[in-house]
Amino acid sequence: MAVPAAASVRDADRYRPPRITGLVDLLDRQVRERPYARALVVTGERVQLSYRALASLADEVAARLGGAGLGRGDAVGLICANTAEFVVALLGAARAGLVTAPLDPALPESQLSSRLTALGARAVLLDASASGRGAKLPVPAWSLRMDVSGAGAGAGALELEPGVCDSAQAQGGAGELSERDALVLFTAGTTDRAKMVPLTHANVAASLRTICATYELGPEDATVAVMPFFHGHGLFAALLSSLASGGCVLLPERGRFSAGTFWADMRAVDATWFTAVPAIHEILLDRSEREYPGPQAPPLKFVRSCSAPLNTATQRALERTFGAPLLSAYGMTESSHQATSEPLPQRGALRQGSVGRPTGVAVRVVDRGGRSCPAGVEGEVWVQGPTVARGYLADGDESARTFVDGWLRTGDLGALDEDGYLSLTGRIKNLINRGGEKISPEHVEDILAGCPGVAEAAVFAVPDAVYGQRVGAAVVVREPDGAGREEILRYCRDHLAAFEVPDRLDLVAALPYTAKGGLDRKAVQARYAS
Repeated sequence: MAVPAAASVRDADRYRPPRITGLVDLLDRQVRERPYARALVVTGERVQLSYRALASLADEVAARLGGAGLGRGDAVGLICANTAEFVVALLGAARAGLVTAPLDPALPESQLSSRLTALGARAVLLDASASGRGAKLPVPAWSLRMDVSGAGAGAGALELEPGVCDSAQAQGGAGELSERDALVLFTAGTTDRAKMVPLTHANVAASLRTICATYELGPEDATVAVMPFFHGHGLFAALLSSLASGGCVLLPERGRFSAGTFWADMRAVDATWFTAVPAIHEILLDRSEREYPGPQAPPLKFVRSCSAPLNTATQRALERTFGAPLLSAYGMTESSHQATSEPLPQRGALRQGSVGRPTGVAVRVVDRGGRSCPAGVEGEVWVQGPTVARGYLADGDESARTFVDGWLRTGDLGALDEDGYLSLTGRIKNLINRGGEKISPEHVEDILAGCPGVAEAAVFAVPDAVYGQRVGAAVVVREPDGAGREEILRYCRDHLAAFEVPDRLDLVAALPYTAKGGLDRKAVQARYAS
């Protein structure tokens, strides 16, 4: 069953997605029509940068990069927190015809070096927080610093310390890049498992038009950057879609999410929406009784959740607390982030437990033989459309397995209903095989999360000599009224098949999460399964 999605899910007379071709012209319309409108709010002093100022700074970076010996289609790394330097460097590199690979600043030097080498980056751009690491990296490093203190509506001072790039031919994955490419994003995983995903300017433009159209983003909208920009969630959904639509993004102090300042940041820009992973939604919900400003909070059009499953109990609680619809979305790095989303309430039904309808792509659910499954039948989710990458860099075998006849095989399990809404049930590689019974950890986690007193849960496979694998669970309970182990197991027996009930259940203080904000299943397995 394949479900196509129109370019826009709303009345074309009421909303027009931004007309952009990629990162290069992302700011052009706003600079022409609204040059002094705020684009970014930055630093602890919440200084405003206008679209005109942002474009001017990006042009200056582009000129300096071009003068350093870099050619169109060359790859550069970018190691920055969610700062103005990140935005200026990304847009400046695009205007110089370069391909940018954002990297997680928290990675150790060995992994950063490995990824830069695998990519074949010609140079790396760093902000002040990472500038001390440049000497340990295998390519020339430029330190990018901006002084916007007291800059008012947009003036900024820029310091770019250039190194020297030789004219050597592109190495590694960069040999497969061209000036049509805009980004290289690394998938989640350790150095030896992370894959390099090249995204063209056309991929980027298609993704941003779709995101803007899904949520009808415009110049009146503002948000706070919660998710890191080195992953598609924060980069596409929060930063680039806001700039493409003429909105405003507040970058929190020190370039990272802080629950303690979140609502003050939201009020500072009169935010109309925000997007986050379920773990952050849980944090905000847990702290809402003492921190949510209630009537003083900016009125939200919607709240978005993506990158990991959100249980329905949390979704309902968020909607009651924040007084706005919670829209679940689904996407992958390989699909330039968003592939499906629940629509705005005035544009379609909200179906809790689903991740909505396809947005700008076609979605199929197929069986093991590659045949489309009927409505309601579980299979692997496949995606096709203008946002889907062409493959992986320097990994032909994995590209051939994952990209089949123009379709992206996501590795996710799910089902489509009669109206085209997608419900996800787990990851194929995460399935637990208990004596031939296939068990979805995500399904068991969702049930556990619904148990009164349970804050979060992680389910994993425990090796077993008889069954091959048994079901294990690590559970965090809410204090001081947290549930006990036997109470949780009784709840599971009432809501799960007998073979799905955890054979082992441990109460733990906290669960490990990845930098992207998703549950770190590899760390869970190593920590609790032995």
